[in-house]
Amino acid sequence: MTSAHDPVAPHDPLAPPTTDRFGTPGTPQATRVMLLGSGELGKEVTIALQRLGVEVIAVDRYDAAPAHQVAHRSHTIDMTNGDEVRRVVELEKPQVILPEIEAIATAALAEIEAEGLARVVPTARAVQLTMDREGIRRLAAEELGLPTSRYAFASSLEELREACEAIGYPCLVKPTMSSSGKGQSSLHGPGDVETAWNYAQSGARVAGARVIVESFVDFEYEITLLTVRSVDPDTGKIRTDFCEPIGHTQERGDYVESWQPQPMTQDAYDSARSVAARITGALGGVGVFGVELFVKGVDVYFSEVSPRPHDTGLVTLRSQVLSEFEMHARAVLGLPVVTTMASPGASAVVYGGTDVEDGAEGVGFTGVAAALAVPEADVRLFGKPSATEFRRMGVAVATAEDVEAARERARLAAAHISVVP
Repeated sequence: MTSAHDPVAPHDPLAPPTTDRFGTPGTPQATRVMLLGSGELGKEVTIALQRLGVEVIAVDRYDAAPAHQVAHRSHTIDMTNGDEVRRVVELEKPQVILPEIEAIATAALAEIEAEGLARVVPTARAVQLTMDREGIRRLAAEELGLPTSRYAFASSLEELREACEAIGYPCLVKPTMSSSGKGQSSLHGPGDVETAWNYAQSGARVAGARVIVESFVDFEYEITLLTVRSVDPDTGKIRTDFCEPIGHTQERGDYVESWQPQPMTQDAYDSARSVAARITGALGGVGVFGVELFVKGVDVYFSEVSPRPHDTGLVTLRSQVLSEFEMHARAVLGLPVVTTMASPGASAVVYGGTDVEDGAEGVGFTGVAAALAVPEADVRLFGKPSATEFRRMGVAVATAEDVEAARERARLAAAHISVVP
């Protein structure tokens, strides 16, 4: 299967104008982009932007975050504090803001966008909706009519008991506002409800968080469909393009490995593109969206969407002509985007592991040479300042003639690497 695209959509007023002039970093004419969130994905976006001559300011909640290490300037602030977000925006005066994580004061972003201080990518509304599972689920299921699992929301332990009975067991409980699987649990009966409620509260981004209860979907596999909204250079209007589907496995609600392409029928792929086009079109703006979908036969169910590059898309560092980070940078700047896959590929995560204590600082890595000796393999070490057992510290990526061989190479390369004190 090859990348495809929908017909050109009406022009989006929040889309960037196409331009042939980019300023020089460090000068008053610089093209300035600010990242709110500076982890490993933000680091790759920073590098992609800098290759296009963009001045990048990286912001995060902790010092020496991965993107801090490569950006032109960096700031450490509480990104959930709207006053702090506004302060750093007024100080740096970026033309564009890229929210790279969910834990951000989105109301402040909406005000910044409304006042014309900066353009929020894809839009402030999209960021607000997607950081809240309730907002995005109601948009997808109730406004757009997309197929999803059955769901209900609860604001207390008693409401959760009632919601679980209504949805039925087994079911999933997640905080409406969390990330990377935090606070998520599977329930098999009424005896699991109180534990699930407490765990959801511990993993939520805000105290007293609402939770979503979801029925299990009887799916064969799940995919991430990277969907790119960009300016068509021929028409000046917004177009939507799709990458080949990315398959992935999850543990503890977090991705462990991914591969591209995930085999699927043309009918299922067409259905997936339709769902992805509708949800990203409703969110608006430009850039890469990671649309998570469940697939059974030709039936496709919407799960979640991230309005930014997706962790499972790290595989595109090797598998595509342009990585998801390069596509995002181009789309943000109003430049042409291609979604062509270069080779079957795979990625495998390198975790902190059990050889280091949780919170250990200044860790090292061994086995890098052996990892790079694996045919067609490459490694990204993120440079995070501290490690925990399940903190993502790096990733191995590999290509091969087919997906299974690529997965074997990526797993082998990752297995060679150890995080050590």
